[in-house]
Amino acid sequence: MFNKDSGLVKTWVNLIRQGTYTIEQVPALSNLKEVVAEVLAEGGESE
Repeated sequence: MFNKDSGLVKTWVNLIRQGTYTIEQVPALSNLKEVVAEVLAEGGESE
């Protein structure tokens, strides 16, 4: 299970913020997409 502090979550959040990928492109890996979406919705820092 991933959380907001997971390295993979931080990586995907950064890639989405940079415009490299969209939330729809996050792989369906456990709860990864949900946590990434949550971080983006909160506007939380990814670093």
